[in-house]
Amino acid sequence: MGKESLPSAYVEQMKPILGGDLPAFLRSYDLPRTHGLRFNGLKIAPELQENVVRMFDLKPVPWCPAGYYYGENARPGKHPYHQAGLYYIQEPSAMSAVELLDPQPGETILDLAAAPGGKTTHIASKMNGEGLLVSNEIHPERAKILAENVERMGIANALVTCAAPDELSRRFPEAFDRIMLDAPCSGEGMFRKDPNALEEWSPSLVDMCAARQRDILDHAYAMLKPGGTLAYSTCTFNRSENEETIAHFTAAYPDMGIVLMKRLWPHEEAGEGHFVAVLRKTETGERNGASKKARKPQDKGKNRPVQAALRDFASWAADELPGYRLPSGTPILFGESLYLLPAAETLAIDGLKIPRAGLHLAHLKKNRIEPAHALAMALAPGQTRQQIRLEADGPEAAAYLRGETLPVPADLRGWTLVTVDGLPLGWGKASGGQLKNHYPKGLRQF
Repeated sequence: MGKESLPSAYVEQMKPILGGDLPAFLRSYDLPRTHGLRFNGLKIAPELQENVVRMFDLKPVPWCPAGYYYGENARPGKHPYHQAGLYYIQEPSAMSAVELLDPQPGETILDLAAAPGGKTTHIASKMNGEGLLVSNEIHPERAKILAENVERMGIANALVTCAAPDELSRRFPEAFDRIMLDAPCSGEGMFRKDPNALEEWSPSLVDMCAARQRDILDHAYAMLKPGGTLAYSTCTFNRSENEETIAHFTAAYPDMGIVLMKRLWPHEEAGEGHFVAVLRKTETGERNGASKKARKPQDKGKNRPVQAALRDFASWAADELPGYRLPSGTPILFGESLYLLPAAETLAIDGLKIPRAGLHLAHLKKNRIEPAHALAMALAPGQTRQQIRLEADGPEAAAYLRGETLPVPADLRGWTLVTVDGLPLGWGKASGGQLKNHYPKGLRQF
């Protein structure tokens, strides 16, 4: 696209905001869009990271230490390292929001509109597996994509929920230390990336988005602890959805103080643009409410009590995962699937739609354990009894990701972690010199 494609109403809207910078801003639409990736701190592999930097000729993103630009012709999303969760493909400007939120290990954090998972995976990387991350997405199909990205990045302490903001605020009053709200917006920063965003834009869409954002912020406020921090971000440029929405919010809630407001412009920085406001709720010393005590989710494994299931898994893991230690949490069953729910004692989750209840440990088949793909992705080198190491540029890695059977030494038997240059890709089961492929069918690359 070029600046000639921009709606005249959009250009008129931007004139009083940008003033003399308007020509430079409009010229940015004649430039190629920017591309970026962010390395996953949960899978620290300095040598591999250096290799990726060289391989794709990456350049640092100034506002995100883990973020890098890559060129238009590079294809890091097609590389096995991407499937292994070494990095997340993310627009560079969007990386600014979580950096400014500054999540800390051990906190209870909410990503209120989380799909597809860029900010959730960034938050989780900074939490380093400590604390509880609730990642919410109201749309079921997008929540599924969110859950898949949480799994791919090896995140064990995230609860993926699918609920409207008002349901969450009823359940979780003053429950979170930090909240990330990447608000649904009119997407003016998506014009170079997504032609549909340009076609759908109108002044009435801006007004509708601003009204919806103010409603969601009301619920975010209700869920934020006194002393807690809220980051509000959009990928749009108008004032209605940004400064004016924040002004409306702070007028309604005088105990919310603005810490900072920051804009990234595509004509000033290498990025598509982003708005971030960080606010902090006054510490009153007195909680106005508290989350209802969590009730254990209903055990849907009617014929297999959860404690028995956990004992069976622990017995299997003692043999197969000698270097692995289960994180803290509550075991729960969904049918044949055993999950480890991250510490959520203060959250009322009973009856809440949960696409991913923490770490998926295993499928409990009759008389046997089948380790879950999520468990493989959460493992570190040296934690399994046996593994095979594939080379990223070798044909075996590509064959595994296509779901093919691999040849292995004849003495290799049983569950085997398949890795690429030491990073987990998934499971296989060895027998008779062959490795039966257990890479999930929905993720296979053809």
